[in-house]
Amino acid sequence: MTADFIIAELQSVGTPAKAAHLQRFFKTGPGQYGEGDVFIGVVVPHTRSIAKANLKTPVSELRKLLRSDYHEARLCALLILTERFKKASEKERSEIYGFYLKHAGRANNWDLVDLTCPTIVGMYLLDKERDILYRMAKSKCLWEQRIAIVSTISFIRNGEFADTFALAEKLLSHPHDLIHKAVGWMLREVGKRDREALTGFLEQHALRMPRTALRYAIEHYPEPQRQYFLRLKSN
Repeated sequence: MTADFIIAELQSVGTPAKAAHLQRFFKTGPGQYGEGDVFIGVVVPHTRSIAKANLKTPVSELRKLLRSDYHEARLCALLILTERFKKASEKERSEIYGFYLKHAGRANNWDLVDLTCPTIVGMYLLDKERDILYRMAKSKCLWEQRIAIVSTISFIRNGEFADTFALAEKLLSHPHDLIHKAVGWMLREVGKRDREALTGFLEQHALRMPRTALRYAIEHYPEPQRQYFLRLKSN
């Protein structure tokens, strides 16, 4: 269960055609958010299967995977941590959470964030102070900022919306589309559970919300309400 073994496993199921597609899909060109990311060409279900088959990989080898240029190697390491977290003791969860945050900058594409932080960060913080999310929201690292807002989906599933609203408000002026989408997505998740709470937030903030975030947030509203908020934004 070494990093080299896992990378070889990934390479055995990857294809050049899929790698080329993924490099376009995840915007790896010059000046794009995933600039320089390298893909083996493995779909997520295969990466997840390899992760589950290597759950006892030592932390030292996971660290090597996280340092890899290969996107799927980093994802595999993060999925191993995610699967371990689900069955871990509180002490082990604390260690996984700390390791994850220490290497958060290596979760450097949106799928690496979205597939892992709801469990490792969100679930861990359910019964704890959440100041770390507000510090991450102020980070200069795009991926740490996305972790901050996407982790709140675990709170939302637990019926808690205050942190989602507070972090969304802090990120409304963010310049990057990936944060606009994440904010809108989390607001939409709130709306699925409490439409009135989301409407109250939108009445207060729709005017200054990025259009992408607003469109994501109101996706499940009836058309007349959708048009109402879109007109607010247009005025």
